[in-house]
Amino acid sequence: MAIKHGSKVDKSFSSSAMTDLMFLLLIFMLIATTLINPNALKLMLPKSSNQLKDKAITTVSIQQKGSTYNYYVELEQVKGIEGVERALQARLEGQEDPTISLHCDKTVAIDEVVKVMNVAKDNNYKLILATQP
Repeated sequence: MAIKHGSKVDKSFSSSAMTDLMFLLLIFMLIATTLINPNALKLMLPKSSNQLKDKAITTVSIQQKGSTYNYYVELEQVKGIEGVERALQARLEGQEDPTISLHCDKTVAIDEVVKVMNVAKDNNYKLILATQP
């Protein structure tokens, strides 16, 4: 009387579940990286070969609309250069070595850039002019 063993171990491996998981993770990462956008304003930054590695605490953006200029501090629109100064003082109060990143379109007059530079100098803030590599 021969006894047959009915339970044999299947040595094959199915990778379809792992493939599905990797595909879902890839889609999640693609969607997440498109949502992370530090600059929601479309600005044509000037080109430069020098890039600093300093991390700015806050950003100031200047955008020209016709003959007027719009100022933004961390994507929040403020009124005039006085509004920029008040917003920066509120955001950078108590910060050690406060650093500002200045983003301005190529078409913005240098006078407007100098106004923001003067605000940074008067309040002892470090200023970085953002450029395109």
